[in-house]
Amino acid sequence: LLTGMAIGLFVAGAASVEAQKTTDLKPGSGGSPHVRTEWAIDGAAIAIEYGRPFLKGRPEAQMMPPGQEWRTGADVATIITTDKPLKFGAISLTPGSYTINTVPGDKEWQLVLGRLSKPGQWGIPYQKALEIGRTPMKIGKAAKPVENVTISIDDAASGAVVQIEWGTASATAPFTIG
Repeated sequence: LLTGMAIGLFVAGAASVEAQKTTDLKPGSGGSPHVRTEWAIDGAAIAIEYGRPFLKGRPEAQMMPPGQEWRTGADVATIITTDKPLKFGAISLTPGSYTINTVPGDKEWQLVLGRLSKPGQWGIPYQKALEIGRTPMKIGKAAKPVENVTISIDDAASGAVVQIEWGTASATAPFTIG
């Protein structure tokens, strides 16, 4: 019985590891590494492509300005791509590619989703005309300081959670699939 349980836990752990794949992309013009991370969650294939700037000792409030739209990465716009419908709060996304921006704050962040106007769309200046909508993000402290912007998606009991971490900030927003 214990051997069966151990094998079951191993298989479950292996399945979660295989559910995420990160591919390094060409560095941005400013030297920031760029990645494409893919997840398989609840039957959906979801990918996020983004630049991962270094904090390099700079003040977090300078890099993630409170109350201002932030491209949530470096260089080109941060992009989420899905093959299934996603729902972030009141925002419904059909299968396709969308931009991710955030508005950092002390008590809460806002996740800002927008239309992608063209491949390679630059991340700044913020293009309000392309905005689809905003949804609240819960803000907390990262378990340990994060030098490079890191975006992840974790499976949850009812959908998934997108998490953005940089410096000491950790912002999360739940979403559903389908």
